[in-house]
Amino acid sequence: MKHVSRFLTALVAACAPALSGAQSYPGKSILMIMPLQAGSSIDVGMRIVTQKMAENMGQQIVIENQPGAAGLIGTERFMRAAPDGYTLATLNDSILTMIPNLYKKVAYDPLKSFAPVSLVAGNTWLLVTHPNLPVKTARELVALAKARPGEINYASGGNGSPQHIAMAMFESATGAKMTHVPYKGTTQATLDVISGHIPVMFSATSLVIEQIRQGKIRALAGGGAKRLALLPAVPTIAESGVPGFDFNTWMAILAPLNTPKEIIVRLNAEIIKTLSVPDVNERLVAIGFEIDGSSPEKLATVTKARLEQMQKIIRDAGIIIQ
Repeated sequence: MKHVSRFLTALVAACAPALSGAQSYPGKSILMIMPLQAGSSIDVGMRIVTQKMAENMGQQIVIENQPGAAGLIGTERFMRAAPDGYTLATLNDSILTMIPNLYKKVAYDPLKSFAPVSLVAGNTWLLVTHPNLPVKTARELVALAKARPGEINYASGGNGSPQHIAMAMFESATGAKMTHVPYKGTTQATLDVISGHIPVMFSATSLVIEQIRQGKIRALAGGGAKRLALLPAVPTIAESGVPGFDFNTWMAILAPLNTPKEIIVRLNAEIIKTLSVPDVNERLVAIGFEIDGSSPEKLATVTKARLEQMQKIIRDAGIIIQ
């Protein structure tokens, strides 16, 4: 019995620091790595979320943008972070499910290299044009592109970006042929469409909703399965002669692999609580996000399913990274 008692005492002593650490977490500011440009839709949405999370947790959450190489640079840096809960990452499904299907080799396994924490929100998409382009519907864009194959340029945030994949899906489904102009990030691509340098792109709603309201760009169609509540008069692409077309994306928060479960549980609870705050919810919805907090398990399941879906979409659309 003495041996058992000593063993239990030693076990409790060994576990005490970890338990104490989890209970006192967070004891300092948290770094949130964002492998995307400042001003991108994910960046804008996550800043709304982390501001309230920081207030609730009593510690600052510092977002550090580290774009480059389609998100690979920031993601690989995140992989090397200590699993102590003080470095997190905001990753979108482009990084988790598109990039691994586009490149022959990436340094991470989206299903094994990270600890899922929670989905945060879905990102709705629009097919938009500059008003100078003489089309007002997706059907008219298809007709013009077929009449002038390769003459119409479309912008994206880079090769393999969500904008690129969405347009490749659209071209594959309609037979329209346009010329891809990849940018080093979404922000400049969007600005060039707003200014008229490039006439067409797929864009996250949050980046263009105000310009649509001001008449600076025109929304031809929504990329999702249903019309946006923000723009009820704008039909979906599926309603515009492309049955079954459905393109949507999401953003999530992840922690380094082997982060203690107690910290994952705490972070997940804080995210869910934050997303239920009316002000946060309303601000996200107002710019085109769909709230989608989840358990870590659901995020893992969604990632796996999306990874398989993107493999088929990318293959069928013939998307190739040069």
